[in-house]
Amino acid sequence: MMSFPSPEDMRSRLLLVEDDAGIATEISEELRSRGFDVTVASSGDAGLKCALEDSFSVMIIDRMLPVLDGLSLIETMRGQGVKVPVLVLSALSAVDDRVSGLKAGGDDYLTKPFAMEELIARIEALLRRPVDTRETVLRVGPLIMDLIERTVTRDGREVELLPREFRLLEYLMRRPGQVLTRNMLLEDVWNYRFVPQTNLVDVHIGKLRRKVDAPEDEPLICSIRGVGFMLRVSD
Repeated sequence: MMSFPSPEDMRSRLLLVEDDAGIATEISEELRSRGFDVTVASSGDAGLKCALEDSFSVMIIDRMLPVLDGLSLIETMRGQGVKVPVLVLSALSAVDDRVSGLKAGGDDYLTKPFAMEELIARIEALLRRPVDTRETVLRVGPLIMDLIERTVTRDGREVELLPREFRLLEYLMRRPGQVLTRNMLLEDVWNYRFVPQTNLVDVHIGKLRRKVDAPEDEPLICSIRGVGFMLRVSD
């Protein structure tokens, strides 16, 4: 069995998959100057080989790659059980393009051209995440969501949800304590490519709140006036 470095030893090991030699050189040199250990692959199949045979703390993958495109690379890698955080680079900036990148298994999406400082900031944010961010069971306070069985319980009480309500609660549970705007929810949960004037989010949040927060329970789903909503992290 192949032995991989411990998480402590691989915190700054990065894989960059970029077919443009000039961009790859610029990014890799900047990252190395900041102390990162960078491996560069110039095609999708080469990047997949690196991803499956070695271990990295973050991968930076261009969307448009020869042989195997970036999204197919990520989907294949996720299917093989590789859970390393991925930052997708792309010249495509539309909302549906960003959504496609995240649905394929990406963790963040950065549009070209970008400032190097923003790239570094996003990498550092991914490095701060837990090693396994794609768990099959989510736990936030008294809430437990099983992503395989598609069940939700609160303090042992089963919460029956419709598919859209389940997806909405999953989005909230992956971002506990974070204020989520209506626009974010419309784009990421409903996959809208534009933001319509609608009370759709408020209606679904209301239904979800009535199921999750029983009258005798301490409320977990909170409204932030004029901004959006938040799943409160209970003490």
